[in-house]
Amino acid sequence: MSHVVTLLTAPSAPSLEPAAAEALRNAWGGGAIHWLAPDEACEFEVPGCPVNLAQVWQDLQALKIDLVCQPAEGRLKRMLLADMDSTMIQQECIDELADEAGVGERVKEITARAMNGELDFEGALIERVSLLKGLPEAVIARVLASRISHMPGGRELVATMRANGGYAALVSGGFTAFTGAVAEALGFDEHRANTLLIDGGTLTGEVARPILGREAKVTALEEITRRLGINESDVIAVGDGANDLGMIQRAGTGVALHAKPSVQAEAEHRINFGDLTALLYIQGYAKTEFAA
Repeated sequence: MSHVVTLLTAPSAPSLEPAAAEALRNAWGGGAIHWLAPDEACEFEVPGCPVNLAQVWQDLQALKIDLVCQPAEGRLKRMLLADMDSTMIQQECIDELADEAGVGERVKEITARAMNGELDFEGALIERVSLLKGLPEAVIARVLASRISHMPGGRELVATMRANGGYAALVSGGFTAFTGAVAEALGFDEHRANTLLIDGGTLTGEVARPILGREAKVTALEEITRRLGINESDVIAVGDGANDLGMIQRAGTGVALHAKPSVQAEAEHRINFGDLTALLYIQGYAKTEFAA
């Protein structure tokens, strides 16, 4: 089966030398190099993924180059399934709320361990939310306005896939108060997340049940693809935390983006230097084809 090798670097500091791409193409007996963006991303076909792929990937990481090898057939996807915190946005929303509540360091420690798979996600979420008890509801809007920034490439990713008939779903272990705003800003078709309980204008320190965690993200993959009449192989999924591994491993193409070590260890495709436009490059889109 024919495979495609994609090489890419950070768009903010493109450093993909043509000589490096040509050397790898020649070593692997690949076809003609197709540049998706000058100095930033290119691809070429090979008969199959080489046996030394893992070692070459490691070597290229030292040069700040990401490498993906995948079957050529079916790599153009019909649905995007994306995590939100540290994936579509650059922050963890609960950490930002915790800073406002004066418990930032404690909550950040729990978040980091939960996202690396060291703690049970549901238990960790319940503990962190309990520390937000009494926080005014108005803080949510303030955090959204002053602390939350979108991950580079996210707008282009969603817009390009939707412009080409794709569907975009945002599925987060975070909170609907944030996914609603992020989904609207970036153009997602739908969003799913947990609900913070509020009483009298203040957070109660509780989250509505059932809690959306790892299994709920897999359920979203199953339910949405069934509703759209497409296969799970038609989906590209992206995330960074342990609770994203289920959907990353089930989707046709699963991508660990700037992910925690435990997630990278179990994900087939890892992007550490590219931004969210990497998900377009590995589908074969050239930069000139990105939607505004």
